[in-house]
Amino acid sequence: METQEKAERVILVGVQTTEADYSFNYSLKELEQLTETAQGIVVGQITQKRSRADSRTYLGKGKIEELMQLVEELEADTVIFNHELTPAQTRNIQDAVDTKVIDRVQLILDIFAMHAQSKEGKLQVELAQLQYLLPRLAGQGVNLSRLGGGIGTRGPGETKLETDRRYIRNQITDIRRELSETEKHRARTRKQRQESNVFQIGLIGYTNAGKSTLLNKLTNAETYEENKLFATLDPLTRQLKLPSGLNVTITDTVGFIQDLPTQLIEAFHSTLEETRGVDLLLHVVDASAENMVEHERTVMNLLIDLEMDHLPLLTIYNKSDLITEPFYPDYFPNIVMSAKNEADIHLLLDQLMEKIEEIMEPYRVEVPADEGDTLIQLKQETQIATQVYDEEKNVYVVKGYAKAKSKWIGE
Repeated sequence: METQEKAERVILVGVQTTEADYSFNYSLKELEQLTETAQGIVVGQITQKRSRADSRTYLGKGKIEELMQLVEELEADTVIFNHELTPAQTRNIQDAVDTKVIDRVQLILDIFAMHAQSKEGKLQVELAQLQYLLPRLAGQGVNLSRLGGGIGTRGPGETKLETDRRYIRNQITDIRRELSETEKHRARTRKQRQESNVFQIGLIGYTNAGKSTLLNKLTNAETYEENKLFATLDPLTRQLKLPSGLNVTITDTVGFIQDLPTQLIEAFHSTLEETRGVDLLLHVVDASAENMVEHERTVMNLLIDLEMDHLPLLTIYNKSDLITEPFYPDYFPNIVMSAKNEADIHLLLDQLMEKIEEIMEPYRVEVPADEGDTLIQLKQETQIATQVYDEEKNVYVVKGYAKAKSKWIGE
């Protein structure tokens, strides 16, 4: 990806229909953050209250004229709408304002394109971009040539922006085939993990909740962590050794966001698949976020959509060091902490061990004194509660907790 010589000057546009003022203002603030993450500079903003968006131009006629003047006055390169525009709306607005027009979906896709590292991540972004582009090709010639480079056009799909429908359909088929092969490989790896008695933990949460920071503190994984939206895109699985000696895996996932484009939910299905088969979900919440309740609701609704709402859940209210007002958690069980505080990390590890015991099943085994390897294996694969040497039998009586399908249960 080429570095932009100068940051694009962006005007944001939002239409408030049924949302409360608070939600609407927060959504616009989030759009500004997304624009900055995509390396744009917000130079202006236009908002309008309407019972519903205008079917032709989203904004009303007077506001479109105001937007035209503002684009000229501020020498804006790009106009970003806070909602998904129909192909016809994009064309009509484009004809009026005579500058690049994109919507929230295109902006999010652009950020994903910037951050995709793995081959699979890049393919998933490209698939989402092409699916988004396909219905928008008709009459897009002028707009696409205007788009040039920059926000809304980055990533694997950028060279294909001006190509025809048939070519794009073929591309989509090819990418799906390639992703399906990758998914088979992922499924095999997942199956191996499940069969190896390893307890699996998945990290989920709203974008920028601090999942990567937490993963780094727990496992020294050195993942990309930055105070930006969607800093992590590709799933990362690391091993974590708990103080009890039990080895577990922990997988970071892409951050969720309000109004996550459907193209992305579909495209990142296999990424989120990584967390579907886990034994425990850690829901990381930015406890200092002004719209925390909305963030929680977004994640919980997506879990229902992804059929993952049945999994055991521990809520981690992170960034407690930034909380300025009395804090009341919404979900239980929970831990209120800061991933940057060493003592809090230890408290989390203790709580994890307790939670794991609840999920696992109790076992009791007798291990001959000369089978040291078995004892080591038990320590790594199970949560040991007690280990007592029985002199008469010359065995160690071990009691603890193991995964339900583990070989230690029922022995």
